[in-house]
Amino acid sequence: MQLTVLDISVFCVYVMGLIGLAWWVSREKAGHDKDTNDYFLAGKSLPWWAIGASLIAANISAEQIIGMSGSGYQIGLAIASYEWMAAITLIIVAKYFLPIFLKRRIYTMPQFLEQRFDHRVRTLMAIFWLGVYVFVNLTAILWLGSLAIYTITGINMVAAMLFLALFSVAYSLYGGLKAVALTDIIQVVLLVAGGLFLTYTALNLIGDGQGALTGFTVLTNQVPAKFDMILSQDSPHYADLPGLSVLVGGLWVMNLSYWGFNQYIIQRALGARSLKEGQKGIVFAAFLKVLMPVIVVLPGVAAVLLVPGLDRADQAYPQLMTLMPEGLKGLVFAALVAAIVSSVASMSNSIATIFTMDIYQHRVPGCSQHHYVKVGRIVSLIGLTLALLTAKPLLGQFDQAFQYIQEFTGFFTPGIVVLFLLGMFWPRATANGALAAALGSALMSLVLKLVWPALPFMDRVGLVFVLCLITGVLVSLRNKTQNTDLNVSHPVSFHTGSGFNLSAVAVCVLVAAFYLTWW
Repeated sequence: MQLTVLDISVFCVYVMGLIGLAWWVSREKAGHDKDTNDYFLAGKSLPWWAIGASLIAANISAEQIIGMSGSGYQIGLAIASYEWMAAITLIIVAKYFLPIFLKRRIYTMPQFLEQRFDHRVRTLMAIFWLGVYVFVNLTAILWLGSLAIYTITGINMVAAMLFLALFSVAYSLYGGLKAVALTDIIQVVLLVAGGLFLTYTALNLIGDGQGALTGFTVLTNQVPAKFDMILSQDSPHYADLPGLSVLVGGLWVMNLSYWGFNQYIIQRALGARSLKEGQKGIVFAAFLKVLMPVIVVLPGVAAVLLVPGLDRADQAYPQLMTLMPEGLKGLVFAALVAAIVSSVASMSNSIATIFTMDIYQHRVPGCSQHHYVKVGRIVSLIGLTLALLTAKPLLGQFDQAFQYIQEFTGFFTPGIVVLFLLGMFWPRATANGALAAALGSALMSLVLKLVWPALPFMDRVGLVFVLCLITGVLVSLRNKTQNTDLNVSHPVSFHTGSGFNLSAVAVCVLVAAFYLTWW
């Protein structure tokens, strides 16, 4: 795809504007150096709109935009289950998880695990998450992001990766989480505006210029199979989305792990100025999640009529971008890059937070706050460098990369969810029980994959979750020493106001309506 001078100008304005805004919001007050609270948690000052926007900006990256559009092209609207079920998951996180985390005044998820269990659990999970974030998530974001840029513009992938890394450093390294979260509102506005315009353009073309609603009606009439939300067992894509499992099975486990216990995501909610503000921000993100399939899935479905016969499904989004008018093509490209660099910046900041607060500060106590912030910045650069050096050897190509991410994280996700749920809501859960669930997750996942290869990935995650839960409970009950520090010394109220409750009901009703319409 050729970008015109106008398109490139639009993109350059975005880059310079974002860097300028990030440095402005990151400026230090006279005589005040950033401490760890400022750098890693934005000084506990984030408003709801920044939290909600940052949650979505951190979540949506190249693999979501390119990959989910490709899945929409190949599978159809059923892939939207990942987005719509995530919206309901966010409501659960806001009501039941966030009050516990904020009450304990934690910086990181491993820190909560030490408060609840012991230092062994904290150290194990901190090392695990650092490895996953650097060698799985960050490498994937950079590699798939550069692949998306190459697919759209033809720019060399190594050069594209370097640009993405340097861009994220330029606007986030100095200011930390505050720079990331407050500039993410621009990223999300670009992402939503560019995505909606692309969807409108595609549907309008299908409707012969009669508008998006006409185009949508034509689309649903001509490819009705692409609007089946619950796939039957005879569907060729059943293994990816195994029927009712998207509603009652392993998808819940994956969503709870990602949105509730993932430092990369939950960190911006930990930086909320209050519990109420944090909950409002998460609900805002839930509404944006309801909207996301219109931006990342529907274009792929529309491509079935507009650009049929593609060699690979992941070509759908780049091919649709060629239909955009001059100037707006640059806007959509800027939206895509915005999604990528926001994810890179968020991941780098989380790597720095976990290493500094969970490992370095424990090993080297008593240093100044400025020293710990400096360590965090250095770790961000080291993490990015390692990801750049290992991205190509580890990932290779897009299809393998997606499988690599899903398979690796899916081995550990059930145990992580059990670990946190028992720790938060069962007083008799012990450190040994938590460790047994976490370590047993990988072993049981591997055994099931080997002896039952036909079992869909999502069903395997659900089954391993049940097995890990049983393991954690049994080991805890066998321990003579019980850890009863649940919320006894940290009493937590799960009461929410009428505004939150009405919003939660609205999200659930919207999601239910979509499923009932396209069941």
